[in-house]
Amino acid sequence: MSQQESAPTAAPDGSPAPTLVAPRTTVIDGEVREVRVPPLAPPVGHGSLGDLPFTNAAEAPADVVLARKQPSGTWRDLTTAEFAAEVRAVAKGLIAHGLRPGDRLAIMARTTYEWTLVDFAAWAAGLVTVPLYPTSSAHQAQAILHDSGARACVVENVEETRLITGVRGALPALDHLWQFNTGAVSQLIAAGRGLPDGTVDERRAAVSPYDLATLIYTSGTTGHPKGCALTHANFFAEVDNAVALLHPVFRSVSQEPASTLLFLPLSHVFGRMVAVGCLRARVRLGHAPSIQTDDLLADLAGFRPTFLLAIPYVLEKVYNTGRATAEKMGRVASFDRAARIARSYGEAVEAQDHGTGPGPGVTLKAARKLYDPLVYRRIRAALGGKVRHAICGGSPLGHRLAAFYSGAGIEIFEGYGLTESTAAATLTPPLRPRLGTVGWPLPGTAVRIADDGEILLRGGHVFAGYWDATLGAARPATDAHGWLATGDLGSLDDDGYLTITGRKKEIIVTTGGKNVAPAPLEDRLRSHPLIGQCMVIGDNRPYITALITLEPDGLAHWRQTHKKQDLPLAELVHDERLRADLQRAVDDANALVSRAESIRRFTVLPVDFTDQTGHLTPSLKLRRAAIARDFAKDIAALYERT
Repeated sequence: MSQQESAPTAAPDGSPAPTLVAPRTTVIDGEVREVRVPPLAPPVGHGSLGDLPFTNAAEAPADVVLARKQPSGTWRDLTTAEFAAEVRAVAKGLIAHGLRPGDRLAIMARTTYEWTLVDFAAWAAGLVTVPLYPTSSAHQAQAILHDSGARACVVENVEETRLITGVRGALPALDHLWQFNTGAVSQLIAAGRGLPDGTVDERRAAVSPYDLATLIYTSGTTGHPKGCALTHANFFAEVDNAVALLHPVFRSVSQEPASTLLFLPLSHVFGRMVAVGCLRARVRLGHAPSIQTDDLLADLAGFRPTFLLAIPYVLEKVYNTGRATAEKMGRVASFDRAARIARSYGEAVEAQDHGTGPGPGVTLKAARKLYDPLVYRRIRAALGGKVRHAICGGSPLGHRLAAFYSGAGIEIFEGYGLTESTAAATLTPPLRPRLGTVGWPLPGTAVRIADDGEILLRGGHVFAGYWDATLGAARPATDAHGWLATGDLGSLDDDGYLTITGRKKEIIVTTGGKNVAPAPLEDRLRSHPLIGQCMVIGDNRPYITALITLEPDGLAHWRQTHKKQDLPLAELVHDERLRADLQRAVDDANALVSRAESIRRFTVLPVDFTDQTGHLTPSLKLRRAAIARDFAKDIAALYERT
């Protein structure tokens, strides 16, 4: 077992940051099998998330903590005092409607200010919130509302109202249904006007950190989501240690106040954790309900965040769009050279941070300076112009893209976590990147690798258990020592950095006995501008194959470049030029693995995998069983003799 303390780190401008303590590692048979990092923040002993708006208002009433987009397209800032007043007013309305402490309130909406407002108002009223993805089917919504026993539900629009109304007969506990865009917030405020302000204070005072805060139902790649019971203490352990660790992100180290535009779903724990973290750290937070490219780019340009919460798809999209634009302008060779320089620069900085290299040399610095106004500044402009940090999770970003963004002036903090761990369980430490890994354990967290390679987690952010409707409480899911089995596979290096290698249940075993993790191949393929989704196949088969779908924007650019605009998609998927371009992407992915693990054949589908078709979860993970069922003939054809 070893432990090493690093020197106090400093931000680029020299401002102080918390001292990083290197992980304590446990080595068994020559391999690091367990890593622990002590907490940077003490556990919270009293109170709840419902107190945050009021604590902020008492301590810094004039500080800006939120911003709302106006019909004109401009953004209006809200102070902590203004937000606390609105939270109190909505909380009084919830109480006036007869909702009791511990009752469940469901929220079904896109990422909007109203989502966050009702979330905190519910907590202030002592309620438990239950997120519903706005893309949920009637069957999915009914299952979650019934299992959680929700007494109230607030939705965004009339379509969702109709969906819930259609299943309401099977939901005897559901007493209230409100709709945001027909005045739900105003209606709640009006209902609560007759109650004294102290009613909310009494409710808040009765909630402890270890009470249930939310039930988040996992995406359920098997089609059977379970309710993860997260307490207020889970969120405090997560956000307090993350905020302390990510000093340059949450505690602005320049004259530019820290801010972020949240566009990932608040129905997912990743987005929810950042919303809570921003309120906790008093970071200006905005909401973007649409992730359509034009809508999101316009919101980023208007809001101009200093950091982003992102999934790899978004960063891949920005990179691929930049390259496609350069190709249209006849400058693709210049873009590719700039990308190589950025990657080299990012890798050199990483080596310097770890003391394994001298850092970027004079020639590399000069080349990067040359391409900054030509390429890198355009990439940063696509993200609003002020972004200097991005917290990336959901799936591995990949070494090449992480190095590119680092070299382009955007520091990537890659993380790994689950709903069950209140989002991040590991995170890249500031000024200590190790590209291609998901960082060290979050302070206060331990990571262990089981004998079969499964990742185990322990810490204050690990959930209370899975909701048991028959008990009306959570049933613990950890072992006697507090370890949570994640179902993911990984490895730890000598310095305690975690690398994700796949899902335990997704490991492919060929008829030749070769174990193949599909995730690295799929992640590399999805980084190609032509590829939307892909699924690697080969379990109990003689070799590895893949189903590939096409990315609409990348395909549109390819059609224009090759003058194939009029060719129907069903015919285009067999085009020799297109297949040759995709084969090069497959060859690139195959370079990651041995020949026995490489993709031998692939087919291009004339449709996409989406959550609406049932082929992706709402958090964009593959539903492998559904894909294998619906495309059984295509898969069978990949193994026919040619």
